[in-house]
Amino acid sequence: MAKYICSLCGYVYDEKNGDPDNGIAAGTLWANVPEDYTCPLCGAGKGEFDAE
Repeated sequence: MAKYICSLCGYVYDEKNGDPDNGIAAGTLWANVPEDYTCPLCGAGKGEFDAE
């Protein structure tokens, strides 16, 4: 499982953990995260995340 980092604030999306507080179940691959997903800390779009 991979991790993706918000380039604006440093929040880490870990595929293993998902983002259950925002409706993304644990184990959800980044490719399956909706395109309208935003960083829960700063609101940046999915395109602002980079693979670790």
